[in-house]
Amino acid sequence: MSTWTTLNFQDAVSPIMEQLIMFHDHTMMIILMITMIVSYMMISLMLNKFINRLLLEGQFIELVWTILPAFMLIFIALPSLKILYLIEEINKPMISIKSIGHQWFWSYEYSDFKKIEFDSYMKPLNDLENNEFRLLDVDNRIVLPFNINTRILVSSTDVIHSWTIPSMGIKIDASPGRINQGSLMINRPGLFFGQCSEICGANHSFMPIVIESINLTSFINWLNNY
Repeated sequence: MSTWTTLNFQDAVSPIMEQLIMFHDHTMMIILMITMIVSYMMISLMLNKFINRLLLEGQFIELVWTILPAFMLIFIALPSLKILYLIEEINKPMISIKSIGHQWFWSYEYSDFKKIEFDSYMKPLNDLENNEFRLLDVDNRIVLPFNINTRILVSSTDVIHSWTIPSMGIKIDASPGRINQGSLMINRPGLFFGQCSEICGANHSFMPIVIESINLTSFINWLNNY
């Protein structure tokens, strides 16, 4: 994998992440235009010898360079506010699961169905199969159906953790004594990886998260066979 490809976002697997990527591209275009205009003006000023010792003020140009940045900030702020509200919106979830952070592993509860609880530890190197990822795979994956609104409730038993899946655009702090919630809508099957994104201690980098997205029929079979 080249260095250039590692600088890109992961492929979006949720509507929220698609919106975040589009907002990133939108903002980068505005920043690129500003950078090009400012660079052109600086180079032009350094290379020409135009001077005017009698010029004391320029009200029109001052008005322009005050109003233009304000409009650019509006073009950035409005889409940002829209996405912030979308991230916080919980649209009638059909499934709720609970994720609890520990030092240094995650535990999960499926309380909507029969009582399903399990711990999720990072797989040791000796137990990895050929098609599994070092430091990213776990012994018990979260199994969820795609195209189903899911609510994730996140808490912690000791210190602050952070439940994060980059390809889904979700990052929820796990705070002791508090339950935070987030919304998931996976739009395709697959395996999606994340990690704890809060510096929570010595083994902070060994708290991976893996979601296995399957169809609804397979999910029901998984529930029945658990």
